[in-house]
Amino acid sequence: MTDDKVKRRLTTVLCADVYGYSRLMEADETGTLETLRRYRTAIARLVERHDGRIVNTWGDAVIAEFASVVEAVQCAVEIQQEIASHAADAPQASPMQFRIGINLGDVMVDGTDIYGDGVNIASRLQELAEPGGVVISSSVYDQVHNKLSVGFDCLGQRPMKNIAPLTSYRLTLGGQTAVPGGFPIEASAERPRASRMDDRREPSSAPNIVSDWLAKLPRPLAAALTVSAFLILINLFTGSKIWFHWPVAAILFGVVLRMALGHRPESNSRTER
Repeated sequence: MTDDKVKRRLTTVLCADVYGYSRLMEADETGTLETLRRYRTAIARLVERHDGRIVNTWGDAVIAEFASVVEAVQCAVEIQQEIASHAADAPQASPMQFRIGINLGDVMVDGTDIYGDGVNIASRLQELAEPGGVVISSSVYDQVHNKLSVGFDCLGQRPMKNIAPLTSYRLTLGGQTAVPGGFPIEASAERPRASRMDDRREPSSAPNIVSDWLAKLPRPLAAALTVSAFLILINLFTGSKIWFHWPVAAILFGVVLRMALGHRPESNSRTER
């Protein structure tokens, strides 16, 4: 009897494809195919370096699997870095860029091919990635977030075609993030983060706020309020019965009267003289 039982295994699937491949082919078929072949060679070399294997290269896509989740993510970062460096050395009007998705999941094995949700999820994550970027599933994040010197931006649960929504993460690298134009590029969010920290340090303490407020008041009124506050504190801390209202009322009345007399119209003063 033949064993028809489906073989399964837990593996890390990396799916990469070219962003805007049809547009690139329409603009320059020969040049695009040549560039794709060159990049596929580089990708295969990096996958082998990280103990992975290429499963399929249909169309403009590349599917690879890794026994190690950490090696898969490191490989993805190196792929994007190498492709970005190639694009920088030979700038083109429309450089070829890859989007990469990585998922850790259960797959069905048929010879050298793998199938199932584990592969499909990696493909859908790749569609969420920006050109030159990498997006990973939460299962990958759980395994690598404390093992690699890269950052992660949570994308939340994004809807994916024929796949139940799941939490995904975008890779960043040392204050750098994947944006259109290559991976990595200095993240514009890095400086605003520092600014927000500075903003948290800026608010003054209570004494400084009070002193600034008093400085804006007329000097007599500021002095009267200061003395009044002093008397109130003495009354409260001595624990005796309330007596501060009488001296405070007298002080404030005197100040208000002085300010009112000091601001009499000049014409009235001449008339009185």
